[in-house]
Amino acid sequence: MTTTDLFTAIDHVGVAVRDLEEAVAFYESTYGMRLLHEETNEEQGVREAMMGVGDSGSCIQLLAPLTEESTIATFLERSGPGIQQLAYRVEDLDAVCATLRERGVRLLYDSPKRGTSDSRVNFVHPKDAGGILVELVEPAADPTH
Repeated sequence: MTTTDLFTAIDHVGVAVRDLEEAVAFYESTYGMRLLHEETNEEQGVREAMMGVGDSGSCIQLLAPLTEESTIATFLERSGPGIQQLAYRVEDLDAVCATLRERGVRLLYDSPKRGTSDSRVNFVHPKDAGGILVELVEPAADPTH
């Protein structure tokens, strides 16, 4: 990793929704996207669905709250449905986090958390990213390689 290439791709754009099944149906029937993965992440307080954007490797992540206390529920109450985060894919989350901290950027977690499909994630504080919640995603190791 060079200091100029922290990110390898846009991994996904997170979209807060009130009803996950309704949103999945809309993205399938209206945009022709495929449901690639669905899971519940208790720690993050969400039900989520990853919708594939063609064959690009990028996704739209639909996020619905599990409880009224979850971060997504708070977002929906404050802002309504819509884009909640932008996620960049990284090869070495620990190294990227260290570099960003050296550059004065605050991260939400001291150490990475578990994300979708056992990825490792951390988030850049929106106040340090132009008002955007930026997620950093290190995909889980592919056991086939």
